[in-house]
Formats: sequence, C-alpha cells, structure tokens
Amino acid sequence: MEGMDESGTVHPLSPRERERERESNEMLSRARTQRRQASEAERTLWKYLRAHRLEGYKFRHQVIIEPYIVDFACLEAKLIVEADGGQHVDQMAYDKRRTSYLESIGYRVLRFWNNEILHETQSVLERIESALNNAPSP
Repeated sequence: MEGMDESGTVHPLSPRERERERESNEMLSRARTQRRQASEAERTLWKYLRAHRLEGYKFRHQVIIEPYIVDFACLEAKLIVEADGGQHVDQMAYDKRRTSYLESIGYRVLRFWNNEILHETQSVLERIESALNNAPSP
C-alpha cells in the first residue's frame, strides 16, 4: 500500500499506517452493515431525522466518531442520538464510558430506549428538538 504527500509524491505506508487504514476500512464496513441492519426503532427515528426534516438540521446514520460508531449524529450541533435496545441493560458501564468520551470531545449525547422511540415518538422528537435549539455556540 502506498500513500501520497501534498506534493504528489508516492510513499509506501508504514506498518502502523497500514494497520490504521485497515482498521478504518473495517469500521466503515461495520457502519454500513449496521445501517442495513437497523432496528425498527432506528428506522422509525431515521424517518424523522433524515434529509434535514428536524429543525432543518442534517443528521447522519451510523456515524464513525472514532473509536465508536454512533447511531445518529448532527455534526453541526455536536449532538449524538442513540437508540438503545435491550442489550444495553447489560452494557451500561460500557455505555457510560462511551458517553463520557464523546462528551469529552464536545458532543452532547441523548439516549432513548427503543420502546420510547416506537411508542412515544413525538416526545422523543421534542427532546431532540429541544437539544438542537439549545445547542452551544461554536
């Protein structure tokens, strides 16, 4: 594998750079798979978040924010929305560390249980809108 510098000169990648590129490609592949295998709650929420439908903000689905893949992200507002299924009951400590890390790099994280998204959709959307409207200034 090779890389190119600013002048257009091609240089072989170091073993560390090759490993990082391989990991990045794997993460991208995993994000694509997760988009295709979205839960019903994620598909429901995505209907309202996609195409600037919520307050005109652009959301992306299954976004890589290394070292994690988040369910939904509005990069402009630095807002992450997570749809949590039953498996999250068993991984609360992991989710807490993950949220702490994402907050440490400037993101706000909202978490909703899948049943909230499916049965209280309007309330979930209102909470997301409130977070968007109260976004901190850059």
